[in-house]
Amino acid sequence: MRSDWLLPICTGAERLKDSQGRKAHPTQKPETLLARVLLSASNAGDLVLDPFFGSGTTGAVAKRLRRDYLGLERERAYAEAAQARIAAIEPLSEEAVAIAPSKRAEPRIAFASLVEAGLLAPGAALTDSKKRHTATVRADGTLSLSGFIGSIHKTGALAQGLPACNGWTFWHYEEKGRLAPIDNLRTQIRERLRDAAE
Repeated sequence: MRSDWLLPICTGAERLKDSQGRKAHPTQKPETLLARVLLSASNAGDLVLDPFFGSGTTGAVAKRLRRDYLGLERERAYAEAAQARIAAIEPLSEEAVAIAPSKRAEPRIAFASLVEAGLLAPGAALTDSKKRHTATVRADGTLSLSGFIGSIHKTGALAQGLPACNGWTFWHYEEKGRLAPIDNLRTQIRERLRDAAE
């Protein structure tokens, strides 16, 4: 996610109006702003507190995203507008707000597991996607690159002259005449683990 957020101001049907057609609240926030904040800082079922509830944008978005909320507002007109607004909100389905699994949540797989499983043979050549660098797979699950022996990450960093590298996406193997990242093989190991657990 970028550190600068470009969001529209609160206009159109989202802008709450009073019975005379005036803005119900002078500083109503856009729902897209609160959605981004709540998605990055909370999970479905969490309690969200807004001590300056105003027009209830936080509550409306929290309800839609299946969060609980507590809003405090001292101005009766704002509180009434917020209550009416939130009452009209339908929560999204549980599936729509479920958190996508991240790579970090998946089981850790050592590169040596690919060799042990027979997905890569000792002596096999790995290259970067443009075939500028070639490393040799060793039986102990390390790589050899121009006399240097190390992990997929260290050899990838050395090849590029960088301090760090994600070896899973840098190194590629050839399959049916096409290059594929070794991360595809790690995915196969994870799928085997999932199948074995079921």
